[in-house]
Amino acid sequence: MYSIGELSRRTGVKVPTIRFYEDKGLLPKPERSAGNQRRYDTAVLNRLQFIRHGRDLGLPLSDIEALLSLEGAHGDDLNRAHEIAERQLADVRERIAQLVRLEVELTRIASACDGGHDHVCAVLHTFGDHSACLGPHDGKG
Repeated sequence: MYSIGELSRRTGVKVPTIRFYEDKGLLPKPERSAGNQRRYDTAVLNRLQFIRHGRDLGLPLSDIEALLSLEGAHGDDLNRAHEIAERQLADVRERIAQLVRLEVELTRIASACDGGHDHVCAVLHTFGDHSACLGPHDGKG
């Protein structure tokens, strides 16, 4: 059995976050010791590690909850896990594409000025005027 502090140390999840996960139903309400301390078993430790890893992979809590609900599922019910992974992969790829667009635009902006400061700075001008950009880079393009 683990205290909440030990659970936190073993998983890297902060104590308030563990309590939040309990309140959201992602973790079961813990047993209590005679001194009313929360006590967790290995199954809760494993579940919290699953949640932490899912969060590290960028999954929203709703998807983690859906994945947790599949515990013990079989057959076609497991398609939901695949759908969640595919959607998360698509989201990551879109964020990467957005970052590439930002990199291209920022490279262009950073090289737009020769470093001389006896004129209007092209960097400041471009930061202040979105129409001076080559294309969309705000996640909508």
